[in-house]
Amino acid sequence: IGTGKTATPEDADAIHAAVRKKITGLYSAEAADAIVIQYGGSVKPDNAGELMGMENIDGALVGGAALTADAFLPIVNFDA
Repeated sequence: IGTGKTATPEDADAIHAAVRKKITGLYSAEAADAIVIQYGGSVKPDNAGELMGMENIDGALVGGAALTADAFLPIVNFDA
């Protein structure tokens, strides 16, 4: 976070899946399915749809791209 580098959607999804698996082990499958796991990397208009289209990514923590409407609106209106 803060580097401006973005994980590939596949890598980000794999980490989110690992977190979900850990939650399953610690609590339950129901808890893992119910929890929202957000991606906190460098979310930009050109990668938001692909990231949000991943099975285990439930949302995004948008940083610098939220500073201008021109950058933020395409993220909010992504089409996965």
